[in-house]
This record gives sequence, structure tokens and C-alpha cells, in this order.
Amino acid sequence: MIRRTFLALTAATAFAMPAFAEDKDIVDTAVAAGSFNTLAAALTAAGLVETLKGEGPFTVFAPTDAAFAALPAGTVEDLLKPENKDKLVSILTYHVVPGKVMSTDLTEGMTAATVNGAEVTITLDGGPKVNGAVISMPDVAASNGVIHVIDSVILPPM
Repeated sequence: MIRRTFLALTAATAFAMPAFAEDKDIVDTAVAAGSFNTLAAALTAAGLVETLKGEGPFTVFAPTDAAFAALPAGTVEDLLKPENKDKLVSILTYHVVPGKVMSTDLTEGMTAATVNGAEVTITLDGGPKVNGAVISMPDVAASNGVIHVIDSVILPPM
């Protein structure tokens, strides 16, 4: 039942997202969507834009602008300061898994090593989630990987 619902959501997303084309890389795909301005600014501040425009493939669990806005007041502004670049890089690379992991590859309790070095955990009960963040739009294709849109920022273990 969960898999059927997830596949239906995936199909609905594919038809609702004609503006996303596989000829754009992950960064350009996210920017074109218009709801990842904070993520784009953070990637720029962290010096990760060129990396995510690279060959890949990458799987990015991409928090929306609303996800960043839900953080405590001042958090994003603080993270974007040059003196906090290492912390920002750690958080952003925790949202990236090497390789192309599609929604059909996800299994209950699955763990995946992130570029950060720490692991994320996938759960499917009640809908797909990564470390508790809801995957609201899976399988957004890009030329160098895939984006799974999430509803909150996930933080690496400290």
C-alpha cells in the first residue's frame, strides 16, 4: 500500500513538473524550480555550487525555502556568515548521497552514507522520509543525479 501510494505520488509529480528537464544539472534544476532560493544561497556561501554541477551522479535531499524558514530565527543568516562556512558545508553535504538513488530504491530502515560522512536513515511508514523529513516530491531528474524535495532541514549528528 505504501509503495503504491509512493509510486502514485511519483507519477503525479512527473506529470506536474514538465519544467524540470534532465538536461539541467542539480543546481540549475533547483534554481529553475523557484522554491530553493535559500538552498542556492547556502550552496554558494559554502562553495559547493561547482561540485553539484559536476559529473556526479548525486542524490540530493533538497530542503525548500519553507524548510529553511522553519529553522529558529537568525539561523540561516548566521550559517551564511563566512566564519561559519565549515558548519554550513557539514550541514549541506549531509543532504547529499553519492550515486543516483531513486524512490523505487528506497526501503524501510535503509541507511545511506552522505558526502558529509555520516549516515541518513530512510523510513517509509506513513510516507517516505529521510531522518524524519518528509520527502514531498521524489525523483526530480537532473542530468547529474536526482533531487528528492524534503520539508525540513536535516542536521548531521554532532
